[in-house]
Amino acid sequence: MKLLKEAKALLKHNIRDYGMYIALLVIMLIFTILTDGLFMSSRNISNLIDSSGYIAVLAVGVMLVIVIRHIDLSIGFLAGFLGAIAAILLVQFNLPVFLVIPIILILGMLAGSVTGFLVAKVGIPAFVATLAGWLIYRGALLQATERSGTINVNNEAFNAIGNGYIPSISQVGGLHLLSLMIGAAAILYYIYSMIKNRKNKIKYSFDVVSNPLFIIQLVLVSSLIGYVTWILAGYNGFSWTMIIILIVLVVYHFITTKTVLGRHIYAVGSNPEAAHLSGINVSKITFIVFGSMGMLSALSGILFTSRLQSATTTAGTLFELDAIAAAFVGGVSAAGGVGKVTGAVIGAVVMATLVNGMNLLGVGIASQYMIRGGVLALAVIFDVMTRRQRA
Repeated sequence: MKLLKEAKALLKHNIRDYGMYIALLVIMLIFTILTDGLFMSSRNISNLIDSSGYIAVLAVGVMLVIVIRHIDLSIGFLAGFLGAIAAILLVQFNLPVFLVIPIILILGMLAGSVTGFLVAKVGIPAFVATLAGWLIYRGALLQATERSGTINVNNEAFNAIGNGYIPSISQVGGLHLLSLMIGAAAILYYIYSMIKNRKNKIKYSFDVVSNPLFIIQLVLVSSLIGYVTWILAGYNGFSWTMIIILIVLVVYHFITTKTVLGRHIYAVGSNPEAAHLSGINVSKITFIVFGSMGMLSALSGILFTSRLQSATTTAGTLFELDAIAAAFVGGVSAAGGVGKVTGAVIGAVVMATLVNGMNLLGVGIASQYMIRGGVLALAVIFDVMTRRQRA
């Protein structure tokens, strides 16, 4: 009884963090039942993760932009435009992949830095500056693809980024061995980091959950990681898209939780005036966040172009809205200062899960848009209610 009471109190206090995970599990369970298990098949889960990759990457970047109380509407067509540039460099200039990828990422960072300069230094509202970018990159994409309409990419190495899988050392009972090893390493790292974090909190006299509840938490999360790994290992293993998502997740999680830059980002988002008075260069933080957003837009464009194996005139359409929706579903606050990298990725998976499940059930596209809009509205209502309760 005491353990249950403690679990309820923990859930109530961290409802913003745990709510999205609970929602994802509930949605997946419903679709699994309605599709007679087809939704949780290895092939479908693998396709679901790959299809959400380019949005998950954008969601991480736009989450940070929203955290510092800004918005970026240009990221969709920036991703589409840079994806087209990547296709042109590969097809028309015959540049190797190992040169094209860094070139595109640098171009994305420069584009984001221009937006950051307009917002941070010139003082143009982010909505206006990024709306201008939306129009510019839309026109640039049309101009880049105006000759053929579609630029087909036949480079196997590039296309493998969005469609390929990591190599298999061997098969164990029909399962992808290397993927199993990565999953096991992830579980061990999670357990190690949680134990280390708990010891540090105890060392500095911070409140921690009881040992039984801590063990239950370790077992549940480790089981979830193991189950997802087992499902994916039963198909072709981890895709390169998933590896890229995990790299972005780990890098940005580290930056936002373990570095001075991360603390400054959240300080600026919580109260820009107080952050400025405390010595934080608010303009610099804004510039860095928008530069990072541009780089992640470029990465998103690479993922999308490689998955389609072509660049099209419509690439990037509504990407920004899907990414913003994923960020809000993942727990970012419209008031700024609150949001997690893991939440943004989970939010992207939630939105992709809805689309995937409704497609399996044959739900019409009109109904899909209305349902996704309803989910977004509920996420924002939940955020507002949570802030009111804490106020």
